[in-house]
Amino acid sequence: MTPMDAAKKQRTRDAAGRYTTQMDAAQKRIRTKELEAVAQKEQMEPEKLMELVAQGRVVIPCNKVHTCLEPNGIGSRLRTKINVNLGVSRDCRDLDAEMEKVRSAVELGAESIMDLSSFGDTRKFRTRLTKECPAIIGTVPIYDAVVYYHKALREITSQEWLDIVRMHAEDGVDFMTIHCGINRFTAKRFKENRRLTNIVSRGGSIIFAWMEMTGEENPFYAHFDEILDICREYDVTLSLGDACRPGSLADATDSSQIEELIVLGELTKRAWEKQVQVMIEGPGHMPMDQIAANMKIQETLCHGAPFYVLGPLVTDLAPGYDHITAAIGGAIAAMHGASFLCYVTPAEHLRLPDVEDVKEGIMASRIAAHAADIAKGIPGAREQDDAMSLARKQLNWEKQFTLCLDPEKARRYRAEAKPEREDTCSMCGNFCAVRNMNRILDGEIVSIFDE
Repeated sequence: MTPMDAAKKQRTRDAAGRYTTQMDAAQKRIRTKELEAVAQKEQMEPEKLMELVAQGRVVIPCNKVHTCLEPNGIGSRLRTKINVNLGVSRDCRDLDAEMEKVRSAVELGAESIMDLSSFGDTRKFRTRLTKECPAIIGTVPIYDAVVYYHKALREITSQEWLDIVRMHAEDGVDFMTIHCGINRFTAKRFKENRRLTNIVSRGGSIIFAWMEMTGEENPFYAHFDEILDICREYDVTLSLGDACRPGSLADATDSSQIEELIVLGELTKRAWEKQVQVMIEGPGHMPMDQIAANMKIQETLCHGAPFYVLGPLVTDLAPGYDHITAAIGGAIAAMHGASFLCYVTPAEHLRLPDVEDVKEGIMASRIAAHAADIAKGIPGAREQDDAMSLARKQLNWEKQFTLCLDPEKARRYRAEAKPEREDTCSMCGNFCAVRNMNRILDGEIVSIFDE
């Protein structure tokens, strides 16, 4: 038996005998090794973290089958985490290229990878992720069902939708986006209050179309208890999907978005009754002045469950630069309570991102998350910034490279424009305020043009 097999067997035995999910363990006052690892990362007392997990305000996504996972917590009083969307599509089918993006994302500090594959042998890529990748792994089963069954959408049965959820759990997925908030009632209300951009969620549009063609209730809503049983068995965190998230500024904070959020709040309480961990997904596109209010509405309607946001994108006019529009919205959202930022790349709305797009999206999201953590007073968030400021004062370039979020880019920029003097940069040269202030305060004479 390999060490990995032994660890898997021991973890399964512990779960079967003592607790079912991280939430169940926290409510029983059991300190799991995952909780202890997260507490150490977050500079938080384990007992305090245990209380937050027990209340549902923090989740630790960790499927019992995902044995190479390095656990992270998402939620109240923790560092803001980053999710990276990847996966193959009909037009981009290279699994090795997607795995290269995965490796790059983990190296750049992303805590979560979400597999949105929509073509070919999706299970091969998914199981490779859960066997090799230490990041949290998320999926959207509704995409996979369409690919897996390879038949007309209207012919997929309710049981087949649920079978895909179980398959993903068995494959080791740590969290799943389940579009269960759009039911027959909310769909009817959506049709009565039409939007500028309708439904822009892929999963939401698929399940809406299925309900319209079959006349049946959303199976993820109708059979929610069965989904909870699957999640409880494997300790899969539910990410309750926002089928009605706004896809334009014009649709932000409308009746469809809020009514779906009410349903998600009701389903959150049902999940907690079975000790299933829950996150709530949110907008979307949204003007900056509405973001803070939306975070408060979510916290109230969904009882403080961690909020996972896509952006929000604060303008609709920036294809090619949507990593910036999302970072602006993400920083505001996280400052006001969002716990998990889904990265957005420059390729958003245009094409599948390449490796460089992935890097740009991750760095924009990491900057947004870090800026929000400073504003929220997360323990340790400011330490690196203060160290960077000291290195700048000392004109210690090597130290600056070590401390910055992207050392490779910082080194490259300086190397591409080497200054005449090592203790300046090509922007200021002898006019460098830092160097001149250091000298004058040390009692030296500053004579800029003579040097």
